Amino acid sequence: MTKRPAFQFYPGDWLRDTGLRSCSAAARGLWMDILCFMHEGSPYGYLKVNHKVILAPNLARMCGLTLQETEGCLAELAEAGVFETDEEGVIFSRRMIRDEELRNKRAACGHLGGNPTLKDNQKVGVCLSTEVKQKPTPSSSSSSSSSNTSSNEEVGVEFPANLKSADFGAAWESYLAYRKSSRLKALAPASVQAQLRNLSDMGHDEAIEAINQSIANGWQGIFPPKNKKPAPIKQEEVEQW
Repeated sequence: MTKRPAFQFYPGDWLRDTGLRSCSAAARGLWMDILCFMHEGSPYGYLKVNHKVILAPNLARMCGLTLQETEGCLAELAEAGVFETDEEGVIFSRRMIRDEELRNKRAACGHLGGNPTLKDNQKVGVCLSTEVKQKPTPSSSSSSSSSNTSSNEEVGVEFPANLKSADFGAAWESYLAYRKSSRLKALAPASVQAQLRNLSDMGHDEAIEAINQSIANGWQGIFPPKNKKPAPIKQEEVEQW
């Protein structure tokens, strides 16, 4: 599987986590480094490299801290309940593991196809059924008023070939969740496809950057990353986002 260049980060949760906020700036900085190491970790979401545990002395060298500083920060984080450890004492992120499992499921569905009514493959219907019934986690910032009604943003969407990846799928789901939580008007199918075409023109990585930029700035639509030349939009595709 292609290595993920990024992982989902929720600034609101970071700022509102009372346990994390009770820790010093140094401890929070170390935790951010740990999150990055766990993203690169093997298995994913664990503070391991090639299945070998990253111990405090190694972590200290990797982060440019003394062993005393590292152990002090880890003690702060542990006391505040910021991280979890498995039966071997390895630090891991249950949330990162859960998000990764969901990303992989969505990627599998994307490779199989979109709307099960357009395909004879029964597995596609299973994937979509799993997605619709899944309850969003509290951290997803998704507060749809009706869990039994799926919008036309979520059904029958076919990603362009260069956007069919777990990372783009996760970014797109974050955008849909953001729109729902902001109570924005659901996009018409034609608008969704026009937006996806524009994102495809930007390229895979810039499309993800554009989505994250729009969410971070509270924008209704998705626009090219700053300092990037926007792709031309056909007149018939223009619609109020």
